[in-house]
Parts: sequence; structure tokens; C-alpha cells
Amino acid sequence: MRHDQVRAASASILVRKRVQFAGALVLGCLAPWIIRGLFRPELFDEPASLNALSANAVAVAIAFWTRLSIETYPGIRRSLVILPAALTGHGLVLVWFVLTRFPYDRLGLAGGFVMHVAWLYVLYIFAERRLRRRIAVVPFGAADGIVKIPGIDWHVLKRPSLHDTRACNGIVADFGADLPAEWEAFLADAALAGRIVYQVKQLAESLTGRVEIEKLSENSFGSLVPAQGYFYLKSAVDCLFALLLLPVVLPLMAVVAIGIRLDSPGPIFFRQKRIGYAGQAITVYKFRTMHTVGAEDDRAAAMTKHKDGRITRVGQILRKLRLDELPQIINILNWEMSWIGPRPEAQVLSIWYTKEIPFYRYRHVVKPGISGWAQVNQGHVAELGEVHAKLHYDFYYIKYFSPWLDVLIFFRTIKTILTGFGSR
Repeated sequence: MRHDQVRAASASILVRKRVQFAGALVLGCLAPWIIRGLFRPELFDEPASLNALSANAVAVAIAFWTRLSIETYPGIRRSLVILPAALTGHGLVLVWFVLTRFPYDRLGLAGGFVMHVAWLYVLYIFAERRLRRRIAVVPFGAADGIVKIPGIDWHVLKRPSLHDTRACNGIVADFGADLPAEWEAFLADAALAGRIVYQVKQLAESLTGRVEIEKLSENSFGSLVPAQGYFYLKSAVDCLFALLLLPVVLPLMAVVAIGIRLDSPGPIFFRQKRIGYAGQAITVYKFRTMHTVGAEDDRAAAMTKHKDGRITRVGQILRKLRLDELPQIINILNWEMSWIGPRPEAQVLSIWYTKEIPFYRYRHVVKPGISGWAQVNQGHVAELGEVHAKLHYDFYYIKYFSPWLDVLIFFRTIKTILTGFGSR
């Protein structure tokens, strides 16, 4: 076996979930406890040390579950999930110790976190990022078109043989197509053999992060109303988070307001009628970033063009860092908006889009947000064709409305702010 084949085989073993989890338990739990005990043998039986050992095991399990939940979504490199997931797991057990006042070994707990994160990044650098998924395609129906999606090694099958899929990570087929009997038997055999068999529509959505809207069927969403339990919980968490952030946000807003006042004449805040939850008009607050603002019913003025000459010097900075959105914390406290959701459009634009784009008003079944799935994937858009594509991302968010997707958007929003992606 050649050297590159050995390396590929080793990498494929390391990316197995049970190997990753077992390694995390050994390095993130046992190793800190053993190392501490070698220097201070009395720690092997000390309650604080044993509590830290148990807590690190719980933290590894929580982080592993969090990664599995988030990584099901597209457009995210695993390297971006490692640290947030580990912080979630170890942060929760630390909060538990603080609240319960149980004794714990601080160095053991900290060492478990460091070694856990180091193990996962080593796996990513030397194994995961070198692997490229290979998926077998059953060549019937809509499955023919999926091979155009980049980032995957597509292997179009020429015969219904499991042997031909041995090097593939999964199989994709159009379950709605009229498959010959031998191909139906092939898919059944694949499922019985424990192979992953994808439906072409769901796999395409997962890889692109978009839900096509040209033809909506009863299977496009599963339900016309997103999970109501999470809807109300999300609203309560949004409001609570906004209240907690006020002491930090208000001084920052004061600094921004002074900068706007010194930079150009005009009001500090910009108010605009936009369409919110259930199609209701709301007044959205932003910091003013332009010299002049058109009338509410002026469609052209409501669109921000690339390198728009109306934008002030301070406004350019505010837009790039998304600081112009800070006053929308008022909308969140009024239960009109969320931190994360489809961006609310200006009323004049929303009326136009509703007339021109099928199903456009369906995006109002969830609260609009300051950041959203479309924003972290596409950036700012205004033209009709771009809005049509943006709607695919909004519908993906609605279909997979969940806390895990919100967590993913949160971390990608941080990346967007740091890079200035999509700002105008």
C-alpha cells in the first residue's frame, strides 16, 4: 500500500465519531486527572479532583452532542464549531460548580478544556480537513442535477451494485422518480447494509443552505407554521439577552451618536416603516448613515447601492461593523424583532416584492431579525433577482427553525462582522 493510501486510511479512522469521542474522554478527562495526581498523589482520592474528572467527562459529552447538532447544517467548517462547542460544554459545568458551590479542582478543569480543544484541532488539521466527501448518485430523476453542486466528489453509478459504492460516504437518489425494480432493490439493500441513503431534495438543501421556491409542495416545509414552542422561548430569550446587554450597548450607542453628530448634519437616528412578523408594519430604528434619506414611498431611495454616494464617512464604518443596527435593540424589547431571523424589508420594497415574487409573504411567519441565514450567506441585496435568491435562504431558515441553526448563525455573524462581508 502506498504512503498516501496509508495516510488516507489513517485519516478516515480518525474522523470516525467514536474515535473522536473516545480520544476526547481520554485527553480531556483522564489525562488532566492523571497528570495532576502524578505531581500530587493525594489528588487521586480528593473530592475536588474527582469532581473535576466527572465534570470534564460531562463537558466532553455536551460539546460532542453540540457539534453533532450544529454540523448537520451547511456552510460551516468544523474548525469554526470546535471552540464554541467546547466553551458551551465546559462553561455549563463551570456555572454548575459556581451555583452549587461543590468543590472542584480548577487546574484540572482548565486542563481538561485545553486538552479537549487541542485534541479536536489536531484531528481537524491532520485528518478532517484533508478528507473530501464522496457520494454515489443513482442516475434517475432530479438526482442528475445535484452533481452540479461543488465541494463533493460525485460518483454517478452505472449499475445497481453496492460494491461500486464501497469508497463513498453515502448514496443519493430521487425517491419520487420512477426507478427500475433492480435500482429499488439496490437502495433497499443499501439501507439494510447500514449505508446512508439521501433524498436528493434534502441533500441539495443541506449542501446549499437554500430551499427552492419555484414549486412548493406539501413536502417543502412539512408544516406552514414553525415550531411554536421554540418561537415563544426564542422571543423570551431575545428580550432577556437584550436587557442583559443594555449596560454595555448604551455607552457604545452614546459614542456612536456623538460621532454621527460631529460627522454630518441631520438626526442621529433613522426610522423606517418595515414589514415584521405576521405581515404587520413596524418602525425599525437604526443609526443614520446617510447624508440624505428619501421618502418612505420612494422605492429607489429605499435601496442601498454598491458604494452609495449618500453614505457618510462615519456611516461607512458603522455599516461595515454592523453598528448601525444597534438601536434595533429597542425593537427586540418591544417584541417586534429577534436577534436572528429574516431581515425586515422596507414597506415599499416589501409591497413590490410581494407582487413580483411568489410565496414572498411566507417569510413573515417568523420574527424578523438583526442578523439572519441570508445575511451570513449572501450579504445585503435589493434588486429583484437577488431578493429572489435571498428568499431561498430565508425559507431554509424557516424550514429548519431551531436553536442549533440560530447558534450557527450567531457564530457566522461574528465572522461576518470581522470581515465586513456583504455590507453596503
